[in-house]
Amino acid sequence: MNLKLPALSRRDFLAKSTLGAGLVLGAPSILRAKQAGAPADDIRVGFIGCGKQHEVLFNAMVNIPGIRYVAACDIMKARVGRTFSTIKSRFDTNINRYLDAEEMLEKEELDAVFVATPDFWHAPHTIMALEAGCDVYCEKMMSNTLEGARSIVAAMDRTGKLCQIGHQRRSNPRYRYTLDQLIQKEKICGQIVNINGQWNRALSSSQDIVSKPSILPDAETLRKAGFNLGADHELSLDELRHRFLNWRFYTALSGGPISDLGAHQIDIFNWYLGCQPTSLMASGGRSYFKDREHFDNVMCIFDYDTPQGNVRAFYQVLTTTSSGGGYYESFMGAEGTINISEREAYTKIYKESGADSAKWDNLVSRGLLKKEAAGKAAGGADAIASYESAPPDEYALPGGLSKAPHQPHIENFLDTIRGNAKLTCDARHALESEAPIYWVNHAANTRETIHFTDEHLHT
Repeated sequence: MNLKLPALSRRDFLAKSTLGAGLVLGAPSILRAKQAGAPADDIRVGFIGCGKQHEVLFNAMVNIPGIRYVAACDIMKARVGRTFSTIKSRFDTNINRYLDAEEMLEKEELDAVFVATPDFWHAPHTIMALEAGCDVYCEKMMSNTLEGARSIVAAMDRTGKLCQIGHQRRSNPRYRYTLDQLIQKEKICGQIVNINGQWNRALSSSQDIVSKPSILPDAETLRKAGFNLGADHELSLDELRHRFLNWRFYTALSGGPISDLGAHQIDIFNWYLGCQPTSLMASGGRSYFKDREHFDNVMCIFDYDTPQGNVRAFYQVLTTTSSGGGYYESFMGAEGTINISEREAYTKIYKESGADSAKWDNLVSRGLLKKEAAGKAAGGADAIASYESAPPDEYALPGGLSKAPHQPHIENFLDTIRGNAKLTCDARHALESEAPIYWVNHAANTRETIHFTDEHLHT
């Protein structure tokens, strides 16, 4: 069954989602000469959004040379103030502070803008910055809607500016090495027949976010910013503030856990297989948080047709437990299995008992793998011998990642601005990965199999 997309003009889409008093669609002239005395390759950066994800990105940026942090914007005055104080105390320099993104883009001389606002703002803020002449790093998801994601690709094409989307694993050396060297070149998995992935979050980490009312925006600001979208009644100040702090729970503001958490894993599925899925089945439920609009637990199965054959990819996202193994992706093949994660502890490689031992020994001798533990013989007092396979030999990657997980992705963005690299995840590639995600909640609600067409997946 095809889900009919809402008929929403670009102007209406932006007007309903943007921060501040309307959006000027014409591009402000902000790319003037850099500050006198600044290094020739110094990149002048501004931030839209100063919440938790800003902290993550900022902490990944502090060790990257050649960045000049110029300005920050957030509708929450306290967040902008905290950002100013952090930079002032750490680097003894001032940044300009704004409560309105359009004002920041009009007044500042910026080369690049980082967008770290809630998902339903990603498209309007990214489009604003692109049309202002800035290269943009936008956090995932590109939008809370497929239409919004498509509008970013259109703006990138229209302006000719760079737009990197925050699927940071695309630049992670561990992931790139595993794909390029082990899967594609050495083919240690053989034919990949199944994929499994998950992101499980502890119940304690999934509770409602609260904050002191005295530092939160007023009702007029929150309504103007769009936090009343999707409500069926006039919202009180307390209700508006809850939606502001917990926007991930609301269907008009986000895609819920499957996009908030699952987007990263599903992106890896598509990237590693080099294609998009052909169909989707999904199931979801409110297992614990009964009053939330989104499912708190979702499971789905994607089917892929690859040159090597059909691959089924199972994925689960749980916000009620993390004791089942955290987050990872597992690629299971006829000759080996690779479990990979941003966390080194979850990254392990296993050799099938029937695989060529000499080939794997050669990989170890060449330093491409590390041998961790030899598999033990099947059996034992509790074994069902006729059904049990021998435990496999265990291997590890030859090195770890010493940088913050987002740092290589930001470095790739900045290097591309300087003309020294190519984006690892521009908006068009990100849309190819994200498009299937927008259909998971629909599939879970209807319990119908979706057979993907160009209408579902492309611009």
